Amino acid sequence: MLGVVIGVMALSGYKINKKDKQMNEEIGLDKAVATFGAGCFWCVEAVFQRLEGVEKVESGYMGGATKNPTYKEVCTGTTGHVEVTRITYDPKKLSYEELLEVFWKTHDPTTLNRQGNDIGTQYRSVIFYHDDTQKALAEKYKTELNAAHIYNAPIITAIEPKKEFYVAEDYHQNYFNENGSQPYCQMVVRPKVEKFEKVFKDKLAKKKQ
Repeated sequence: MLGVVIGVMALSGYKINKKDKQMNEEIGLDKAVATFGAGCFWCVEAVFQRLEGVEKVESGYMGGATKNPTYKEVCTGTTGHVEVTRITYDPKKLSYEELLEVFWKTHDPTTLNRQGNDIGTQYRSVIFYHDDTQKALAEKYKTELNAAHIYNAPIITAIEPKKEFYVAEDYHQNYFNENGSQPYCQMVVRPKVEKFEKVFKDKLAKKKQ
């Protein structure tokens, strides 16, 4: 299935050019931002932290109306917010297309408001786009993947304009790296990270000596 996903994405023909970089005004020409919701942000953060070209990964909340939400509030499923991961990356080293490839390959985009045993609107699959180029790429790939019947059910990932990002509490940041022995990390996060590292070994950041 991975080969088909990569092939579909390669056929899109999209390239990151100077104009596209200029649309990422929040950070600057040399950096870009992507925001994804794909279940528990501990898992998503741990995966994207390991990509070459990613400079910063933050766990937080987006999509709802509640101002300055807390984790406890978001967990009720009543705030409208999603657990998201905001990724700052170098577009000269890593393209948005590659981020989308990892996004769709490392979670189930066919389940509504659920990833495994994590259930609720806060765990919905969503791409919050930061500019028109990201929107076009996300919509194109979603259409192509559905048309290719990559999954056993249609992709229901929402594609929405980014909203205000609220950084999650400090103890959620870098969670897997600092709490790898915790039961949830052992049972849920670690297997996902290990699978990611095996499938995307050519895209992994080089380990510091």
